[in-house]
Amino acid sequence: MQCVARKSLMASRHLRCASVWANVPLGPPDAILGVTEAFKRDTNPNKMNLGVGAYRDDSGKPYVLPSVRKAEQLLLARNLDKEYLPISGLASFTGASARLAFGGDSSVIKDGLNSTVQTISGTGALSIGAHFLKRFFPHSKKVFFPTPTWGNHGPIFKTAGLEVGSYRYYDAGTCGFDFAGACQDLEALDEHTVVVLHACAHNPTGVDPTPEQWKQLAEIVKKKNLFPFFDMAYQGFASGDATRDAFAVRYFTENNIPLILAQSYAKNMGLYGERAGAFTVISANPEEQKAVESQLKIIIRALYSNPPRNGVLIASELLNNEELRQQWLAELKGMADRIITMRTGLRDGLTKLGSARDWSHITNQIGMFCFTGLDAGQVERLIKEHSVYLTKDGRISIAGVSSTNVEYLAHAMHEVSK
Repeated sequence: MQCVARKSLMASRHLRCASVWANVPLGPPDAILGVTEAFKRDTNPNKMNLGVGAYRDDSGKPYVLPSVRKAEQLLLARNLDKEYLPISGLASFTGASARLAFGGDSSVIKDGLNSTVQTISGTGALSIGAHFLKRFFPHSKKVFFPTPTWGNHGPIFKTAGLEVGSYRYYDAGTCGFDFAGACQDLEALDEHTVVVLHACAHNPTGVDPTPEQWKQLAEIVKKKNLFPFFDMAYQGFASGDATRDAFAVRYFTENNIPLILAQSYAKNMGLYGERAGAFTVISANPEEQKAVESQLKIIIRALYSNPPRNGVLIASELLNNEELRQQWLAELKGMADRIITMRTGLRDGLTKLGSARDWSHITNQIGMFCFTGLDAGQVERLIKEHSVYLTKDGRISIAGVSSTNVEYLAHAMHEVSK
Protein backbone atom coordinates (compact mmCIF):
# COMPACT_ATOMS: atom_id res chain seq x y z
CA MET A 1 0.00 0.00 0.00
CA GLN A 2 2.86 2.38 0.83
CA CYS A 3 4.41 1.73 -2.60
CA VAL A 4 1.11 2.43 -4.35
CA ALA A 5 0.62 5.59 -2.30
CA ARG A 6 4.16 6.76 -3.11
CA LYS A 7 3.59 6.20 -6.85
CA SER A 8 0.29 8.06 -6.63
CA LEU A 9 1.98 10.99 -4.90
CA MET A 10 4.76 11.09 -7.53
CA ALA A 11 2.21 11.02 -10.34
CA SER A 12 0.29 13.84 -8.68
CA ARG A 13 3.43 15.94 -8.41
CA HIS A 14 4.28 15.22 -12.05
CA LEU A 15 0.83 16.37 -13.17
CA ARG A 16 1.11 19.56 -11.14
CA CYS A 17 4.48 20.36 -12.78
CA ALA A 18 3.24 19.50 -16.25
CA SER A 19 0.13 21.65 -15.89
CA VAL A 20 2.26 24.80 -15.49
CA TRP A 21 2.91 24.72 -19.26
CA ALA A 22 -0.37 23.13 -20.31
CA ASN A 23 -1.50 26.30 -22.07
CA VAL A 24 1.65 26.71 -24.17
CA PRO A 25 0.58 26.23 -27.81
CA LEU A 26 2.63 24.30 -30.34
CA GLY A 27 4.38 26.83 -32.58
CA PRO A 28 4.30 26.55 -36.37
CA PRO A 29 7.30 24.90 -38.07
CA ASP A 30 9.90 27.13 -39.70
CA ALA A 31 9.12 27.43 -43.42
CA ILE A 32 12.72 27.11 -44.61
CA LEU A 33 13.54 24.18 -42.32
CA GLY A 34 10.41 22.43 -43.58
CA VAL A 35 11.67 22.76 -47.16
CA THR A 36 15.05 21.33 -46.19
CA GLU A 37 13.51 18.38 -44.32
CA ALA A 38 11.33 17.49 -47.31
CA PHE A 39 14.37 17.77 -49.59
CA LYS A 40 16.34 15.34 -47.43
CA ARG A 41 13.57 12.73 -47.62
CA ASP A 42 13.40 12.90 -51.42
CA THR A 43 15.21 10.10 -53.29
CA ASN A 44 15.24 11.75 -56.72
CA PRO A 45 18.91 12.04 -57.83
CA ASN A 46 18.07 15.33 -59.59
CA LYS A 47 16.53 16.97 -56.52
CA MET A 48 17.39 20.61 -55.80
CA ASN A 49 17.15 22.56 -52.54
CA LEU A 50 16.54 26.19 -53.46
CA GLY A 51 15.12 27.20 -50.10
CA VAL A 52 18.21 27.63 -47.95
CA GLY A 53 19.70 31.12 -47.84
CA ALA A 54 23.36 30.18 -47.80
CA TYR A 55 25.96 30.34 -50.56
CA ARG A 56 26.99 27.13 -52.32
CA ASP A 57 29.84 26.65 -54.77
CA ASP A 58 29.31 25.29 -58.27
CA SER A 59 29.41 21.73 -56.94
CA GLY A 60 26.64 22.53 -54.49
CA LYS A 61 28.88 22.46 -51.42
CA PRO A 62 29.20 25.00 -48.56
CA TYR A 63 32.02 27.41 -49.37
CA VAL A 64 34.60 28.64 -46.88
CA LEU A 65 36.48 31.59 -48.35
CA PRO A 66 40.24 30.99 -48.71
CA SER A 67 40.80 34.43 -47.17
CA VAL A 68 38.87 33.28 -44.10
CA ARG A 69 41.08 30.19 -43.82
CA LYS A 70 44.18 32.41 -44.04
CA ALA A 71 42.82 34.69 -41.32
CA GLU A 72 42.15 31.67 -39.11
CA GLN A 73 45.74 30.48 -39.57
CA LEU A 74 47.11 33.91 -38.64
CA LEU A 75 44.93 34.05 -35.54
CA LEU A 76 45.87 30.53 -34.49
CA ALA A 77 49.58 31.38 -34.72
CA ARG A 78 49.08 34.27 -32.28
CA ASN A 79 47.99 31.91 -29.51
CA LEU A 80 45.27 34.32 -28.38
CA ASP A 81 43.42 33.98 -25.09
CA LYS A 82 39.68 33.55 -24.63
CA GLU A 83 39.01 36.55 -22.41
CA TYR A 84 35.79 38.55 -22.61
CA LEU A 85 35.48 41.26 -25.21
CA PRO A 86 34.28 44.71 -24.12
CA ILE A 87 30.50 45.11 -24.04
CA SER A 88 30.58 47.09 -27.30
CA GLY A 89 32.79 44.47 -28.96
CA LEU A 90 36.15 44.40 -30.71
CA ALA A 91 37.15 47.99 -31.51
CA SER A 92 39.19 47.09 -34.61
CA PHE A 93 36.11 45.33 -35.99
CA THR A 94 33.52 48.00 -35.18
CA GLY A 95 35.72 50.76 -36.58
CA ALA A 96 36.35 48.85 -39.80
CA SER A 97 32.65 47.96 -40.11
CA ALA A 98 31.69 51.63 -39.94
CA ARG A 99 34.28 52.51 -42.58
CA LEU A 100 33.04 49.72 -44.85
CA ALA A 101 29.48 50.99 -44.57
CA PHE A 102 29.94 54.77 -44.71
CA GLY A 103 33.33 55.10 -46.43
CA GLY A 104 36.59 56.11 -44.83
CA ASP A 105 36.18 59.72 -45.96
CA SER A 106 32.69 60.09 -44.52
CA SER A 107 32.21 63.05 -42.20
CA VAL A 108 30.35 60.70 -39.88
CA ILE A 109 33.58 58.74 -39.38
CA LYS A 110 35.92 61.76 -39.35
CA ASP A 111 33.81 63.64 -36.81
CA GLY A 112 33.26 60.58 -34.60
CA LEU A 113 29.48 60.74 -34.84
CA ASN A 114 28.90 57.01 -35.19
CA SER A 115 28.20 54.74 -32.25
CA THR A 116 29.03 51.32 -33.70
CA VAL A 117 28.77 48.19 -31.57
CA GLN A 118 29.45 44.55 -32.32
CA THR A 119 26.34 42.35 -32.50
CA ILE A 120 25.35 38.73 -32.93
CA SER A 121 25.22 38.98 -36.74
CA GLY A 122 22.52 40.98 -38.52
CA THR A 123 19.70 39.51 -36.44
CA GLY A 124 21.39 40.75 -33.28
CA ALA A 125 21.96 44.17 -34.85
CA LEU A 126 18.27 44.47 -35.67
CA SER A 127 17.34 43.35 -32.17
CA ILE A 128 19.65 45.88 -30.50
CA GLY A 129 18.22 48.55 -32.80
CA ALA A 130 14.65 47.57 -31.98
CA HIS A 131 15.31 47.74 -28.25
CA PHE A 132 17.06 51.10 -28.65
CA LEU A 133 14.09 52.50 -30.60
CA LYS A 134 11.65 51.21 -28.00
CA ARG A 135 13.51 52.96 -25.19
CA PHE A 136 14.69 56.18 -26.76
CA PHE A 137 12.97 57.03 -30.05
CA PRO A 138 10.76 59.94 -28.94
CA HIS A 139 8.08 59.54 -31.56
CA SER A 140 6.05 56.65 -32.99
CA LYS A 141 6.64 53.13 -31.67
CA LYS A 142 5.49 51.63 -34.97
CA VAL A 143 7.96 50.40 -37.57
CA PHE A 144 7.08 50.02 -41.26
CA PHE A 145 8.57 47.31 -43.49
CA PRO A 146 8.46 46.77 -47.25
CA THR A 147 5.96 44.20 -48.52
CA PRO A 148 7.26 41.54 -48.50
CA THR A 149 10.26 41.62 -46.19
CA TRP A 150 12.58 39.14 -44.48
CA GLY A 151 10.42 36.78 -42.44
CA ASN A 152 12.21 37.51 -39.16
CA HIS A 153 11.86 41.29 -39.31
CA GLY A 154 8.38 41.41 -37.78
CA PRO A 155 9.08 38.98 -34.91
CA ILE A 156 12.28 40.80 -33.94
CA PHE A 157 10.57 44.18 -33.60
CA LYS A 158 7.43 42.78 -31.99
CA THR A 159 9.55 40.96 -29.40
CA ALA A 160 11.12 44.32 -28.52
CA GLY A 161 7.63 45.73 -27.90
CA LEU A 162 7.16 47.72 -31.11
CA GLU A 163 4.20 47.70 -33.49
CA VAL A 164 4.73 46.92 -37.16
CA GLY A 165 3.20 48.13 -40.39
CA SER A 166 4.01 47.86 -44.08
CA TYR A 167 4.44 49.87 -47.27
CA ARG A 168 4.20 48.70 -50.86
CA TYR A 169 7.41 47.44 -52.43
CA TYR A 170 7.11 44.41 -54.74
CA ASP A 171 4.97 44.49 -57.88
CA ALA A 172 3.81 40.94 -58.61
CA GLY A 173 2.69 41.96 -62.10
CA THR A 174 6.17 42.97 -63.23
CA CYS A 175 8.21 40.96 -60.69
CA GLY A 176 9.91 44.28 -60.04
CA PHE A 177 9.87 47.32 -57.76
CA ASP A 178 6.56 49.07 -57.15
CA PHE A 179 8.24 52.45 -57.05
CA ALA A 180 5.04 54.48 -57.38
CA GLY A 181 3.33 52.47 -54.66
CA ALA A 182 6.32 52.77 -52.31
CA CYS A 183 6.47 56.53 -52.82
CA GLN A 184 2.75 56.97 -52.21
CA ASP A 185 2.81 54.89 -49.04
CA LEU A 186 5.89 56.63 -47.64
CA GLU A 187 4.37 60.04 -48.42
CA ALA A 188 1.25 59.02 -46.48
CA LEU A 189 3.11 58.07 -43.28
CA ASP A 190 3.09 60.34 -40.27
CA GLU A 191 6.21 62.40 -39.65
CA HIS A 192 8.97 60.73 -37.65
CA THR A 193 7.80 57.23 -38.54
CA VAL A 194 10.50 54.53 -38.58
CA VAL A 195 10.88 52.80 -41.95
CA VAL A 196 13.06 49.74 -42.56
CA LEU A 197 14.98 49.86 -45.85
CA HIS A 198 16.97 46.98 -47.36
CA ALA A 199 20.25 48.59 -48.43
CA CYS A 200 20.83 46.11 -51.28
CA ALA A 201 19.82 42.62 -52.47
CA HIS A 202 16.32 42.90 -51.02
CA ASN A 203 15.33 39.72 -49.19
CA PRO A 204 13.25 37.89 -50.34
CA THR A 205 12.57 39.45 -53.77
CA GLY A 206 16.01 40.44 -55.11
CA VAL A 207 14.38 43.69 -56.27
CA ASP A 208 16.35 46.88 -55.53
CA PRO A 209 15.68 50.54 -56.34
CA THR A 210 17.97 52.13 -58.90
CA PRO A 211 20.32 54.91 -57.71
CA GLU A 212 17.92 57.50 -59.11
CA GLN A 213 15.00 55.89 -57.31
CA TRP A 214 17.02 55.84 -54.08
CA LYS A 215 17.59 59.57 -54.49
CA GLN A 216 13.85 60.19 -54.86
CA LEU A 217 13.10 57.98 -51.87
CA ALA A 218 15.65 59.99 -49.87
CA GLU A 219 13.82 63.20 -50.81
CA ILE A 220 10.56 61.78 -49.48
CA VAL A 221 12.21 60.55 -46.28
CA LYS A 222 13.81 63.95 -45.72
CA LYS A 223 10.66 65.93 -46.56
CA LYS A 224 8.45 63.80 -44.31
CA ASN A 225 11.05 63.56 -41.51
CA LEU A 226 10.84 59.77 -41.65
CA PHE A 227 13.48 57.82 -39.76
CA PRO A 228 15.28 55.14 -41.83
CA PHE A 229 16.57 51.91 -40.32
CA PHE A 230 18.82 50.34 -42.96
CA ASP A 231 19.32 46.58 -42.96
CA MET A 232 22.51 45.82 -44.90
CA ALA A 233 23.03 42.05 -44.86
CA TYR A 234 24.55 41.69 -48.33
CA GLN A 235 27.09 44.47 -48.86
CA GLY A 236 29.34 43.39 -51.74
CA PHE A 237 27.40 40.17 -52.18
CA ALA A 238 24.79 41.79 -54.42
CA SER A 239 26.81 43.38 -57.23
CA GLY A 240 30.28 42.18 -56.24
CA ASP A 241 31.24 45.76 -55.35
CA ALA A 242 31.00 46.73 -51.68
CA THR A 243 31.05 50.46 -52.49
CA ARG A 244 28.27 50.17 -55.04
CA ASP A 245 26.10 48.14 -52.68
CA ALA A 246 26.47 50.80 -49.98
CA PHE A 247 25.15 53.56 -52.27
CA ALA A 248 21.86 54.12 -50.46
CA VAL A 249 23.38 54.23 -46.97
CA ARG A 250 26.08 56.66 -48.10
CA TYR A 251 23.71 58.85 -50.10
CA PHE A 252 21.32 59.26 -47.18
CA THR A 253 24.22 60.02 -44.84
CA GLU A 254 25.81 62.55 -47.20
CA ASN A 255 22.45 64.31 -47.38
CA ASN A 256 22.28 64.65 -43.61
CA ILE A 257 19.41 62.20 -43.11
CA PRO A 258 19.65 60.68 -39.61
CA LEU A 259 19.63 56.89 -39.71
CA ILE A 260 20.53 53.69 -37.93
CA LEU A 261 22.16 50.68 -39.57
CA ALA A 262 22.36 46.91 -39.10
CA GLN A 263 25.24 45.02 -40.76
CA SER A 264 25.90 41.31 -41.18
CA TYR A 265 28.97 39.36 -42.28
CA ALA A 266 27.17 36.03 -42.66
CA LYS A 267 26.81 36.23 -46.43
CA ASN A 268 29.65 38.44 -47.66
CA MET A 269 32.30 36.62 -45.60
CA GLY A 270 30.54 33.27 -45.38
CA LEU A 271 30.63 33.54 -41.57
CA TYR A 272 27.15 32.08 -41.12
CA GLY A 273 27.75 30.25 -37.86
CA GLU A 274 30.24 32.78 -36.49
CA ARG A 275 27.52 35.41 -35.99
CA ALA A 276 29.50 38.56 -36.77
CA GLY A 277 27.56 41.79 -37.16
CA ALA A 278 27.42 45.46 -36.19
CA PHE A 279 24.85 48.10 -35.30
CA THR A 280 25.37 51.84 -35.78
CA VAL A 281 23.56 54.94 -34.61
CA ILE A 282 24.56 58.31 -36.11
CA SER A 283 24.42 61.23 -33.68
CA ALA A 284 24.33 64.98 -34.22
CA ASN A 285 27.40 65.79 -32.10
CA PRO A 286 30.12 64.08 -30.02
CA GLU A 287 28.27 64.58 -26.72
CA GLU A 288 25.18 62.88 -28.09
CA GLN A 289 27.35 60.09 -29.50
CA LYS A 290 28.79 59.32 -26.06
CA ALA A 291 25.32 59.16 -24.51
CA VAL A 292 24.00 56.90 -27.27
CA GLU A 293 26.94 54.52 -27.01
CA SER A 294 26.53 54.30 -23.25
CA GLN A 295 22.89 53.28 -23.64
CA LEU A 296 23.71 50.71 -26.32
CA LYS A 297 26.13 49.12 -23.85
CA ILE A 298 23.41 49.00 -21.20
CA ILE A 299 21.05 47.22 -23.61
CA ILE A 300 23.73 44.72 -24.64
CA ARG A 301 24.77 44.09 -21.03
CA ALA A 302 21.20 43.14 -20.11
CA LEU A 303 20.65 40.93 -23.17
CA TYR A 304 23.87 38.91 -23.41
CA SER A 305 26.58 40.78 -21.46
CA ASN A 306 29.16 40.91 -24.28
CA PRO A 307 29.59 39.47 -27.77
CA PRO A 308 31.53 36.39 -28.99
CA ARG A 309 35.16 36.64 -30.14
CA ASN A 310 35.99 34.21 -32.90
CA GLY A 311 33.93 35.50 -35.81
CA VAL A 312 34.85 39.15 -35.35
CA LEU A 313 38.55 38.32 -35.04
CA ILE A 314 38.30 36.75 -38.50
CA ALA A 315 36.23 39.62 -39.88
CA SER A 316 38.59 42.20 -38.38
CA GLU A 317 41.54 40.49 -40.03
CA LEU A 318 39.83 40.61 -43.43
CA LEU A 319 38.84 44.25 -43.00
CA ASN A 320 42.14 45.57 -41.62
CA ASN A 321 44.87 43.43 -43.18
CA GLU A 322 45.20 45.06 -46.62
CA GLU A 323 46.47 41.94 -48.38
CA LEU A 324 43.66 39.80 -46.96
CA ARG A 325 41.15 42.58 -47.60
CA GLN A 326 41.96 42.60 -51.30
CA GLN A 327 41.77 38.81 -51.44
CA TRP A 328 38.42 38.86 -49.65
CA LEU A 329 37.00 41.49 -52.01
CA ALA A 330 38.11 39.41 -55.01
CA GLU A 331 36.51 36.27 -53.57
CA LEU A 332 33.37 38.23 -52.73
CA LYS A 333 33.14 39.39 -56.34
CA GLY A 334 33.64 35.79 -57.45
CA MET A 335 30.64 34.66 -55.39
CA ALA A 336 28.48 37.50 -56.71
CA ASP A 337 29.58 36.84 -60.29
CA ARG A 338 28.72 33.14 -60.02
CA ILE A 339 25.20 34.01 -58.88
CA ILE A 340 24.81 36.54 -61.70
CA THR A 341 26.00 33.89 -64.18
CA MET A 342 23.42 31.41 -62.87
CA ARG A 343 20.69 34.03 -63.27
CA THR A 344 21.69 34.52 -66.90
CA GLY A 345 21.87 30.77 -67.51
CA LEU A 346 18.40 30.20 -66.06
CA ARG A 347 16.83 33.01 -68.06
CA ASP A 348 18.54 31.88 -71.28
CA GLY A 349 17.56 28.28 -70.63
CA LEU A 350 13.89 29.20 -70.34
CA THR A 351 14.11 31.26 -73.53
CA LYS A 352 15.74 28.40 -75.45
CA LEU A 353 12.94 26.07 -74.37
CA GLY A 354 10.48 28.38 -76.08
CA SER A 355 8.81 29.79 -73.00
CA ALA A 356 6.28 32.46 -73.92
CA ARG A 357 6.74 34.21 -70.59
CA ASP A 358 8.99 37.18 -70.02
CA TRP A 359 11.73 35.98 -67.65
CA SER A 360 13.82 39.17 -67.73
CA HIS A 361 13.10 39.74 -64.04
CA ILE A 362 15.46 36.84 -63.24
CA THR A 363 18.43 38.95 -64.36
CA ASN A 364 16.92 42.30 -63.36
CA GLN A 365 16.74 41.14 -59.76
CA ILE A 366 19.98 40.90 -57.78
CA GLY A 367 21.56 39.05 -54.90
CA MET A 368 20.99 35.58 -53.51
CA PHE A 369 17.23 35.37 -53.98
CA CYS A 370 14.89 35.50 -56.94
CA PHE A 371 11.13 35.90 -56.86
CA THR A 372 10.29 33.70 -59.84
CA GLY A 373 6.69 34.86 -60.28
CA LEU A 374 5.46 31.26 -60.04
CA ASP A 375 2.17 30.84 -58.19
CA ALA A 376 1.41 28.37 -55.38
CA GLY A 377 0.10 25.70 -57.75
CA GLN A 378 3.20 25.91 -59.94
CA VAL A 379 5.44 25.75 -56.87
CA GLU A 380 3.62 22.61 -55.72
CA ARG A 381 4.17 21.00 -59.13
CA LEU A 382 7.87 21.92 -59.08
CA ILE A 383 8.22 20.09 -55.79
CA LYS A 384 6.04 17.06 -56.52
CA GLU A 385 6.89 16.48 -60.17
CA HIS A 386 10.50 17.69 -60.38
CA SER A 387 11.87 17.55 -56.80
CA VAL A 388 12.77 21.25 -56.92
CA TYR A 389 12.27 22.55 -53.40
CA LEU A 390 11.47 26.22 -52.76
CA THR A 391 9.24 28.34 -50.55
CA LYS A 392 5.53 28.64 -51.29
CA ASP A 393 5.85 32.25 -52.47
CA GLY A 394 8.01 31.17 -55.42
CA ARG A 395 11.29 32.44 -53.99
CA ILE A 396 14.40 30.52 -54.97
CA SER A 397 17.97 30.82 -53.77
CA ILE A 398 20.12 31.30 -56.86
CA ALA A 399 23.07 30.13 -54.74
CA GLY A 400 21.62 26.62 -54.98
CA VAL A 401 21.81 26.66 -58.79
CA SER A 402 24.93 25.36 -60.52
CA SER A 403 26.26 24.78 -64.01
CA THR A 404 25.24 21.12 -63.69
CA ASN A 405 21.60 21.69 -62.74
CA VAL A 406 20.62 25.05 -64.26
CA GLU A 407 19.25 23.35 -67.40
CA TYR A 408 17.22 20.93 -65.27
CA LEU A 409 15.77 23.86 -63.32
CA ALA A 410 14.91 25.74 -66.51
CA HIS A 411 13.15 22.65 -67.88
CA ALA A 412 11.20 22.16 -64.65
CA MET A 413 10.12 25.81 -64.48
CA HIS A 414 9.12 25.72 -68.14
CA GLU A 415 7.03 22.58 -67.64
CA VAL A 416 5.02 24.01 -64.74
CA SER A 417 4.56 27.47 -66.29
CA LYS A 418 3.47 26.52 -69.83
